[in-house]
Amino acid sequence: MALAEAKADAIVSKLKSTSQFDVEAHSTLLITADTVVVYEGIIREKPSSKEEAREFIKGYSGGQAEVVGSVLVTNLKTGKRKGGWDRAEVYFYSIPDEVIDSLINEGFTLNVAGGLMLEHPITLPFVEAVVGTTDTVMGLPKALTEKCILEAL
Repeated sequence: MALAEAKADAIVSKLKSTSQFDVEAHSTLLITADTVVVYEGIIREKPSSKEEAREFIKGYSGGQAEVVGSVLVTNLKTGKRKGGWDRAEVYFYSIPDEVIDSLINEGFTLNVAGGLMLEHPITLPFVEAVVGTTDTVMGLPKALTEKCILEAL
């Protein structure tokens, strides 16, 4: 949740430097979020190269990974902040090398935590099960976000 908090701090700081902050703050909530993948106890953010993306995906093949998503809601009028985290486990069937090559050649693997998008049409057939919610895996846990919004108001 530290990254979501740092993002919120940076945005609030930027808003305070403009004259619009006080005018618009009467009903404005700032929602920040971050997602990481945990594989064998190691946190995986976005892969730094195609080789690292390949290593990540090969590791998931026939195995599992945990996704941890954090949300922080900041009430810009009161300064009140509410946040939390949610987790989900994703279990994978064996992913063939040609599928991994196809995913990497598309280029999106470098732009997502852990290098893999659950909802991608090429990935989806290799997802055996999700324990938790798919919205957590996709980056914004809905129930947690709603809870934080209500608490921040």
